[in-house]
Amino acid sequence: MYLSTDKKQEIFGKYGKSNTDTGSPESQIALFSYRISHLTEHMKSNKKDYNTERSLKMLVGKRRRLLDYLKDIDIERYRSIIKELGIRK
Repeated sequence: MYLSTDKKQEIFGKYGKSNTDTGSPESQIALFSYRISHLTEHMKSNKKDYNTERSLKMLVGKRRRLLDYLKDIDIERYRSIIKELGIRK
């Protein structure tokens, strides 16, 4: 499995407040970004995998909604997570 519990805790520890901080927008955005990059690599070699393509689009939409929410409540946190992850609008 590409996303183990240890990898999740590492992502939450780096972008969230602690290893168990699974609810903050920053940690969720970081986790979605990791999953998006994995699915993007999968789609490069499996162009006709339409179920994965749909899942990828749904994940991008979820991440976009979380980024919009974070932008509305705290613009500085939004800017810092965008800069750390290298996401472009």
